[in-house]
Amino acid sequence: MPKPFRPETSALVLIDHQVGTMQLIKTLDVAMVKRLTLALAKAAKILDLPVVLTSSQENRIQQPLMPELAEILPEAYAARVKREGIVNAWEDSNFKAAIEKTGRKQLIMGGVTTDVCLIYPTISAVEAGYEVQAVLDISGSPFALSEETARKRMELAGVQFTATNTIIAELAQDWASPHGSQLIQLLFTDVLPAVHPVENAKAA
Repeated sequence: MPKPFRPETSALVLIDHQVGTMQLIKTLDVAMVKRLTLALAKAAKILDLPVVLTSSQENRIQQPLMPELAEILPEAYAARVKREGIVNAWEDSNFKAAIEKTGRKQLIMGGVTTDVCLIYPTISAVEAGYEVQAVLDISGSPFALSEETARKRMELAGVQFTATNTIIAELAQDWASPHGSQLIQLLFTDVLPAVHPVENAKAA
């Protein structure tokens, strides 16, 4: 049975959420992907999770990582692993070293495209002995078929699937705790803004 992911055993890994490559996502709303990615980054900051960021060929069509990540996670952004073209981030020695440096064996991973950026490193991480949850609402694909086949392949390899609100709740454990109270506020303002309790109360 999969173990619950906890703040003291988990790390957040965001792969290639770059301004250019974001436009490749067609299976999900890009604005939603951006909002949820940034919400997950904020959750990591609240919980003081180790964060590994990586990008591919920032000086080309992919362009730099979303600038908001630099504002939310300045240290992780400055230390981001800038790959020169390696598709499977796990095969980049600097990326793998950054993962190992976190000392965590539970990885919460999102890649801007499920079918290229996310599939390979998640499978490689599982093969290397890590527990992996792939956050599927911050990862999309250009085509429905490639999204579906990538998900099936990851699942067969032992990758667990989750969504932003689910993993935030899993990490929070208790909404009444100091971190939990911050996370539930984040959940309603950034993840689920359409059902913000304050706005609902006003409407009533």
